[in-house]
Amino acid sequence: MSNPVLVGLKTLWFKECTRFMRIWVQTLVPPAITMSLYFVIFGNLIGKRIGEMGGFSYMEFIVPGLIMMSIITSSYSNVSSSFFSAKFQRNIEELIVSPIPTWVIIMGFVGGGVTRAVIIGVIVTLVSMFFVDVQIHNGFILLITLLLTASLFATAGLLNGIFAKTFDDISVIPTFVLTPLTYLGGVFYSLSLLPEFWQWVSKANPIVYMVNGFRYGFLGVSDIHYGYALVLLVGFNILLFAVAYHLLRKGYGIRS
Repeated sequence: MSNPVLVGLKTLWFKECTRFMRIWVQTLVPPAITMSLYFVIFGNLIGKRIGEMGGFSYMEFIVPGLIMMSIITSSYSNVSSSFFSAKFQRNIEELIVSPIPTWVIIMGFVGGGVTRAVIIGVIVTLVSMFFVDVQIHNGFILLITLLLTASLFATAGLLNGIFAKTFDDISVIPTFVLTPLTYLGGVFYSLSLLPEFWQWVSKANPIVYMVNGFRYGFLGVSDIHYGYALVLLVGFNILLFAVAYHLLRKGYGIRS
């Protein structure tokens, strides 16, 4: 007989994947178009004037950061909107009272966000191949950084969905927190260009570590050792998972 826990996990994960694939024009196409504009404007037009950065052309340098940007936003938005919709429609209560363990509920939603992020990451990478010759320096670091980052922000999106009381609440964090941190996360520049004080300030931004870890996987260069990025990602994943588990077990924002 099949393990009921694994059946529950597979079912919830498949439901989440079906949800965003059903509206793929809205969920998968926009990131490709947005990143294409970044490649054209920042890579071709501005990049030619900047020249090289970190020993690579400017276009090659920003490609990993742009891919990471799309991974962060897609994994976060997928889970935050999905969980809040389930809460708003009150069908999340069926999962809470079911015999499915809490960790399975979390992994089901997070798995959907990670799957969407990986698909979008592949799409954006394929788009970037029209502009640069994509190279991979360390495939393992590349893959593990991608998966840990996607799962981290998918879990963060779940927390946003738990705390959100209206649909407007799920856009507050992406607009006022994620977007500024991403643009200041070394996507478009090397930290070595900053004065020493601002380099240290930038190192307080966790996205700097993710972008640089991902860039190391592609190009073999990084402003911060990739080991620090992996430690930070693992630590934050454990922390956010524990918080999400605690809140769901209590039924925070769900049970009246």
